[in-house]
Order: sequence, then C-alpha cells, then structure tokens
Amino acid sequence: MSTGLNTEPTRGACLVSRSPFYYGWIIIVGSTIGLIMTSPGQTYGVSPFVEHLIADLGISRSLISTLFAVGPLAGSLALPFIGRGVDRRGPRFMGVLIAGALGVSCMAMGLVDSTVTLCLGFVALRTFGKGGLDLVSTNVINQWWVRRRGMAIGIAGLGMSLLGFGAFPVFVNRLIAAYGWRSAYTILGLILLLVMVPVSFILFRDHPEDYGLKPDGYVKHSTELEKISGEHGAQAQPEAVLEETWTAGEAVRTVAFWILVLGIGFIVMAGTGLFFHLVRIFGDNGLNATIAAAVFVPIGLTQAAIILSSGLLADRVPVRFLLTIALVVQALSLTITQYMQSVTLALVYGILLGITGGLMRLVASVVWANYFGRRHLGSITGISSVLLIGGSALGPVPLGIARDQLGSYQAPLIAMSVISLVLAVASLFAKRPARAFAPEPQIKTS
Repeated sequence: MSTGLNTEPTRGACLVSRSPFYYGWIIIVGSTIGLIMTSPGQTYGVSPFVEHLIADLGISRSLISTLFAVGPLAGSLALPFIGRGVDRRGPRFMGVLIAGALGVSCMAMGLVDSTVTLCLGFVALRTFGKGGLDLVSTNVINQWWVRRRGMAIGIAGLGMSLLGFGAFPVFVNRLIAAYGWRSAYTILGLILLLVMVPVSFILFRDHPEDYGLKPDGYVKHSTELEKISGEHGAQAQPEAVLEETWTAGEAVRTVAFWILVLGIGFIVMAGTGLFFHLVRIFGDNGLNATIAAAVFVPIGLTQAAIILSSGLLADRVPVRFLLTIALVVQALSLTITQYMQSVTLALVYGILLGITGGLMRLVASVVWANYFGRRHLGSITGISSVLLIGGSALGPVPLGIARDQLGSYQAPLIAMSVISLVLAVASLFAKRPARAFAPEPQIKTS
C-alpha cells in the first residue's frame, strides 16, 4: 500500500528499471489515455445523448438539466474519499478500480428507463469519469513531474483535446447512428474495461521515489548523479528544489484556494451549460445538429494548441494570469452565443471555447501541486473536485429553465458574462500563499 513518498526503491520495479529513459514519459502516455477515457463522464461526452434521452424517456429539458445537476452533486461527495484513496493506495490501484467502475457505469447507462435510473447513471458517470479518473490521471503526472510539470500536463492535454474534445463527440454520434444510443453506451463501457483497466495496471506507478528516482528524472543518490554526469560529460545536476508541503486543511484556509476554485469552477459551470445545451443553442440560431457536433473539432484543435503552448508558459508565467485570460475569453464567448447565426461565427465560437477550455484545463491540472505540494495532493484535489463538479452540475440548470420558461437563453448568458469578468479581476490577486503557521517538513524534488 502506498502511503506517501517512500525512501527506498520498491521491489518488482521491472518496467521502471528497464525503461531506457525516464519513466515519467511513460506516465504521460498512460495519463493521456486516462484523460481521453474520462470522455463518457464529461459534458461533451453526455451532450450527444441528451436529445435521445429526452425523446425516449419523455422528459423535459428542464428536468434532464436538473437531473444532470443533482446526480453529479451527489456523486461529488465521494471525491474526497477518492482523493484520500489516491494518497494512501496510489494512482495505480485507484486507476484500475475507477476505470472499471466507469466502464460498468457506461454499460448501465444503456439500461436506463426512468428519471431515477437516469439520475443514478449521471451520478456514476460524473463521479468515476469527470471526477475520479480525471483526478487519478492528473495526479499521477503531478507526482512524476515538478520542474517541467506544465510541459507534462500540456502534452497530456494535447491528446485529451484532440481525441477527447475533438474526436469523441463525432465518434459517439456515429455510434448512435449505427447502433442506437443504448448500444453506444454499452460499446463505450467495453472499451473502458478492455483498454483503460489494463493501462492503469500496466503503466501507472505511484511515486518516482518508490523506484529510487526523483521527479523530472533525477536519481536520488548524489553518487549516482555524479556518475551519470561524468559518463555523459554533462554539467552537474541543478540544485534541489524545496517543495513546500501543505495539508488539505491548511490549503482550504487560504484565500488563494477559494479564488482559484471559484474562477476555475465558474469556467467549468458555464462550459458545462453551453456544451449540455449546444444542440438546442445551435438550433435556436438556425444551425443544425451536424454543425453543433462539428464545432467540437475547432474546440479540440484550439484547446490542444493552447494547452501545449500554455504548458510551456505555466513553467514560467504565474498560473493566475492564465486563469484571468481564460475568464475574459469566456465572457466574450458567452456574448457571442446570443448572436451565432452563421457557420463562420460558429467556427469563431469554437475557437474561443477552445482557448477558454485549454487554459482552464492547464490551470486546474497544475495549480494545486504548484501552490500546495505533492504529499497531500490527492486530498486537496479531492476537495477542489467536489466544488468544481458541483459547479459543473449547476451549469445546465439556469440555461434549461430559461429556455423552457422564457423561450431563450439570453438572460443567464448575460449574467454569466458579467460574473466571468468579475472573477477575472479577482484571479489577478490569487498569488501563491505564504505560510502563517508552522509548516510540515519540506520535500526536496530534485
């Protein structure tokens, strides 16, 4: 059982020891696959099924929006336990467990026949997909990379954007067209069980310290460092970085934590609402469902480019500035939503959503480890995930109610634009917190 950052190499570390290069690169590959496999639990993964669920179950848009909110809110209560599980049992064990649970949840979604079972299905999809597997896949990268954490997250985010945001909705639409929405969910479940469970077991490893390594590829013992440097004629390794360690309780008592949670959470909330109602939003503007599905391509491509470039920036630029930019761009996209009546403007809309999503994804992936260290990262991200998923759950509700009661989405879109700008200003002040109490021992990370 993994209980922390161990000081001796773990037995049976064959795959790590035989790797011809730093194993953290393999961790990036496994994490990228994991992030892509969260797609059935992401809003863009549920969106293609919404119209079919409304038609087959005979429910209103307001009701399905509410179920989508209630389900994840209830499911998010499990995330602190998942986070603690990652800290105690490690990403490998939790990855296998959660990937299996998500696969079974997808297969169960193909059997829903009432509002109760639909709500339970949303609970499971969001808990194990958007929450659990996302948390594990991000956490394992943060454990293996510190100095180049932004770069590592950027690479994983690139794959997520291209094959998740960009390709998954198109893939699901084709599955639904060919086999029906129920069979499509069954196929997605089988893919998770046959692909992601083995990937978690074979590729994921808990901490580099377990294998005599340090994050970013440095070995632990100075004699080994000198030997490596001498063999390759390289300069001495850079000085060790002291990584400040915060507990979850300490982190949540900082102002920065709450500003960041509100900023990231509101982007997730607004984005969830837009993606959930995307087909109807496009229809109200005279654009059909095919164009709505196609807009995920520019979203994915732009998000991929932003994540990759901002991944390099995150190692050099304070992440709070990236969050501010994301919120400002979101305000612009929310405004355009009200006037999107051409394919060209829909393309621009997709690019803006991609910029926002890319920057948000990067910030959410690196900020907790950057601000509060790695030792209690699972617990801290577990708490933040509850709040973020809560925000994402509420996103579709005001839009659904406004559409049913007022006939348009305009009122909530205007309100969300204003809130985005207010949070953009607040994010400028979310500096890395300084301790006002006795710290835990710091951890050398190289």
